[in-house]
Amino acid sequence: SALESQTNRRVMLIILAFIILFHLASAILLFVATIHNAWWVVSPPGREVIYSDLWYTCNSTCYIVENSHSTEAVYLQAVQATIILATILCCVSFFVFMLQLFSIQQGERFIFTAAIQLLASLCVMISASIYTAESKNFHADSLKDGSYGSSYIVAWVSFPMTLISGFMYLVLRKRK
Repeated sequence: SALESQTNRRVMLIILAFIILFHLASAILLFVATIHNAWWVVSPPGREVIYSDLWYTCNSTCYIVENSHSTEAVYLQAVQATIILATILCCVSFFVFMLQLFSIQQGERFIFTAAIQLLASLCVMISASIYTAESKNFHADSLKDGSYGSSYIVAWVSFPMTLISGFMYLVLRKRK
């Protein structure tokens, strides 16, 4: 009936809005994790708190992370590359989803969007895992007594979000 059809359309629009907002939230979290300077936090007694991201260590001034350009920094460079790649892939998958939304046939799945989003999720996991395993090797001796910061936590939170949105795209079919 007409009422049932209208209700189905509203439900589909609500689901579509949820998926888009979930994807955008994942992308924002990835941007925050990549840009914000709090992957590692050191609070030396009686001194200013020191924040370190993937590129710089900062308190009132910023310095390049020690050893970030040496041959020992392969792990840090892998973290940098994979978190940037994850952010780019997440954004690309959003645009691919928008293109597929208007171009694929009714009843087809968003496989290409899902594949890109699942790759983004894999990149986030690789980045955060490498940072977890090698974080003590990225910093000068004076900074090794720190702890993981908010950007690190945001990166780990964005992992399941990108993974879930990738699976949502696998399940999702285009409707009328």
